[in-house]
Parts: sequence; C-alpha cells; structure tokens
Amino acid sequence: MAVRDKALTYVGTRRIDGPLVVVHKPHDVGFDETVEIQDPQGNFRLGRVLDVGDREAVVQVLEGTSGLSNQATRVRFLGKTLELPVSADMLGRIFDGLGRPLDGGPMPLSTTLRDINGAPINPYSRQYPREFIQTGVSAIDGMNSLVRGQKLPIFSGSGMPHDRLAAQIVRQATLLGEQTQFSIVFAAMGVKYDVAQYFTRTFEQSGVLANVALFLSLASAPSIERLLTPRSALTLAEHLAFDLGRHVLVLMTDMTNYCESLREIGTARGEIPGRKGYPGYLYSDLAEIYERAGRIKGSDGSITQMAILTMPSDDISHPVPDLTGYITEGQIVLERELFQRGVYPPIAGLPSLSRLMKDGIGEGYTRPDHGPLASQLFAAYSYVKQVRGLAAVIGEEELSVLDKQYLEFGNTFEMKFLGQGEYENRSIDETLDLGWKVLSLLPRGELHRLSEALLDAHYVGEKESEVQTVALGDEPAFKPLVPPEK
Repeated sequence: MAVRDKALTYVGTRRIDGPLVVVHKPHDVGFDETVEIQDPQGNFRLGRVLDVGDREAVVQVLEGTSGLSNQATRVRFLGKTLELPVSADMLGRIFDGLGRPLDGGPMPLSTTLRDINGAPINPYSRQYPREFIQTGVSAIDGMNSLVRGQKLPIFSGSGMPHDRLAAQIVRQATLLGEQTQFSIVFAAMGVKYDVAQYFTRTFEQSGVLANVALFLSLASAPSIERLLTPRSALTLAEHLAFDLGRHVLVLMTDMTNYCESLREIGTARGEIPGRKGYPGYLYSDLAEIYERAGRIKGSDGSITQMAILTMPSDDISHPVPDLTGYITEGQIVLERELFQRGVYPPIAGLPSLSRLMKDGIGEGYTRPDHGPLASQLFAAYSYVKQVRGLAAVIGEEELSVLDKQYLEFGNTFEMKFLGQGEYENRSIDETLDLGWKVLSLLPRGELHRLSEALLDAHYVGEKESEVQTVALGDEPAFKPLVPPEK
C-alpha cells in the first residue's frame, strides 16, 4: 500500500450544495473519513466523507457551509474517522453534539479517544437483560417495566409532556436493591433553547446534574450536527459502561429530528427516497444507534436506552416510530386523550409494551404478584375500552351493573394508577399495592388471571360482586359497596 501524505491539501471545490462540499478527484480517501475545511477567512471547520467515487468525494460539513467559496476553500483529509476524547470527568458537564463544551469549562482531560461510530458487538458476547430498573412511574414500573440493558423508546406527539417525563425518569431512576446510582447520558437533538434550559435547570435543582453528561444540539445549530449527537453521547456511555463498569442510562430526544436531518442529507445527495421521503437505509441507520445498548459478558457495566420520538400527527404507523418498534424491545406510548383530560403522565395503557418485562420482574427481582397483577390490569382495562364504546352507542344508563363497575374501575385506574405527580416517586411496592386497590373495585370473580392464593393475600374488596369508589379526591379512596338491608 502506498504511503499516504496526510498533509495534502486540496484548494478549491467542485461545488457547494447545501451542507455538502464536493471535492474533485481526491486521492486515497475513505468513507466516513474526517475532513478539515478552511474557509477564506482562515477559520477551520470539521466535516466527514459521505460518498467516494472515481471523480469526486462528497463531504458533509458539520458546522454548515455558510461563507465558503468554490475557489478559496481548502480541504484536507485526515485519514481517520471522527473521534471523541472520553472521560468520567465529562459527567456534570454540558457539550454540543460534537462533544465541545457549552458550559464555559475546558475540554475534559483524557488519554482515551473513541470512534464515535462505536465498535460492533459480537452477539455471542451479549448478556441477556434481566434486572429491574425502578423509574418511580407506576405506568412504567407496574405494567411496562424497564430492565437493565434494554432499549425502550417513548412514542409521543407534539405538545405532550415527553420532556417532563424524561426529566422525571432521570431524577428517579434507581437500581432496585442496590446502592449503585445510574450515570446518565442525555442527548437532545434539534431542541429549542428553552427546552435545553429546562433540562439543565431541572437536573441542577434536583441535584443529579453532577452525575449527568448533556449533549445538546440546539435547533439553531446546523442540522448536520444532529446526526452525530447520539453517536457522541453513546460513545461516552460505552466508555463509562464497558471501560469503567458503570450502569448508564441514555436518554435521547428527539429521534424524529434526527431522522429529518437524515432525510435532508439524503435529498441533498440526490438519493432515491423511500417511505415519506426518508432514505431507504433509515432502518439500518437507526439500528446502528439503538443496538449500542445492552450488556456484555465479562463487564460489570450496562447501557440502558430510552429514546423519545414525536409522531407526526400522532401517527404510530409513521416510518420513524414504525421502524423503531421493530428494532427496540417495546415502546411507551403517550396518549392524546389522556393528556387532554389532565392525566400525567398520559401513558396509554394498551399500546404500551415492554417485551423484556417478564424477565426482569417477579420473585427475586420485584414481587411474585407483579406479573399476574400487570396481566390482569391489562385485561380489565381492555374490557373498559369495549364498555366505553358500547356506552357511546346505547348510553351509560343502559349498561349493566357490572359494566358500570368496569367504567368506575377504568376512571380510577387512569386518574390514580396511571396518573401521578411530576415529582412523585413511587416505589415498586407502592405501585403494586395501588394496583391491587384499583383491581379490588371489580368483583373477585372477574379477576381470572390471578390465582386464589394471590387473591387471598392481596384482594381488599369485601364483596365479590359490588365494589365502587367514592368521589375522587387528592388521594386514592376505595370503599366497598354494602348492599341495603332487606
């Protein structure tokens, strides 16, 4: 192989097209190689090679192409991919999408450079995710449990409180039964300045900022930066987890903004579009990011991933949530109807799913009644949806006594089990006990998914067929209905 002159500089470009610079006939250039670009004023910018051919190379300029000219721009190929210096000292700091400090502090001292694209993990080396993570949110812990090493996205809609929910999870996430605290890596892509300030202020006021590394790519930053922000964040997470043995929770918002940038770049390159204009490789590109979560045999650390994405027009069949659901192990779905009724967090009871929940709950992890209780809550709430549909046709007054009990159960379940305060941190025992109280509003004979032993131990209703709630107040209130004396 010929020895390559790394100092070779190309003067002038073939054309500048949006965020792309095309260099004519470069020599010995590789895909995804880092590029140093000097503008006519002598300032330097970073870029990376997107495409290489016999006659030209397409370079993606990370800081944008404003101020560049075809004649005076200088381009130098560095012969390596983009790397990030990583260190535990990055916790408690705020960076942009490329890992440069935004908090006024210096660059962290580090002797370790990591390729931001990560290294492929041998599937044989992966360890199956099992241990339960307590988020303090009943709708997640009780029915869609998160386990260590899982990737569980949150599907939301425009205007819904996904940012508040993400901040609450960061504040409250703990490893049940252990004194170990999560290290948090937070990546925000295309967010407004006030949203970035909200996260920073919330983490600082709650006292968790010292254990959080924030990578913020603001809406005012070049859209190209969004493509590197999750990769930079996950590179630090891999160092903390697999080099230092820490348990890391990675939250990324908003993956829809990331995919919009990917579509923008694909359009500028003249690629043949796929569904709704997104590039055909959207699935594999998302998989590169999501599959960097997990556990590795021989390492004490782990990476648990929660990605937030907003569904355009609340359409769960949109390409971004649709493909995400194929890659990840479930999803938490925020429901517009619950949000409009004032329920926080408005986590939908039926579309939400955690595929690994069964492996991280039960005896030895949470409580033996956790799995059957969650199954019964799902079944009962599913019937509530049918009863509400029937009531919309014939009127609520025409429903049977049992169906009216299901309606009361559904309202209480939404307001008291799914709903909770933004700063209310419920333990798993509190969540499960509340679930039993809600279920006890139904006749015992309707609870077909619970064993007699569990019902004897936890069912709090006094009558099998007639149980109702009193008026809903600030606290859950449950009272058995005593039949009138004859």
